[in-house]
Amino acid sequence: MDELQEQFDEATFAFSQGEYEQAVDGFEAILAADRNYFDARMSLSMALCRLKQYERAIEEGHKAEKLCPNDQLVHTNLSLFYMKTGNKEAAEHHGLQSKIASWKQPGADAALSAAGDDELQMAKPKAESFKLPGKFPDMPWRKNRNKGQAEGGRDG
Repeated sequence: MDELQEQFDEATFAFSQGEYEQAVDGFEAILAADRNYFDARMSLSMALCRLKQYERAIEEGHKAEKLCPNDQLVHTNLSLFYMKTGNKEAAEHHGLQSKIASWKQPGADAALSAAGDDELQMAKPKAESFKLPGKFPDMPWRKNRNKGQAEGGRDG
């Protein structure tokens, strides 16, 4: 494992423990060595958001957007950051960009299914197999017909 990956893992662990300042320091150190390290850029923006530094989170989110303009998570995060600042228009814009990006990504159908976005899915047959009932319900019209034939057979 290379050194930047180790630093990334440490910063990610700090983030997962709620140590956001330590995580920010770790992600910034990685970006000082490689400013195009996309995952560190994205993680830095989330850590800044957790610290309620929304303007910086937006700034880092846009830097991540330049690295990967069609990444769904970039736009999802930017939408969240803009909502936190009260900029509903920008939040809606990035929310829409996130949805569009999800359609462009490989396996978009699976992502849509996982997201449960029903209005965007085509109706699909259920994967479960159909099981016949062990006993069919009574059908009185058939019983009567069969009874009449059976009785007619005895009389004749």
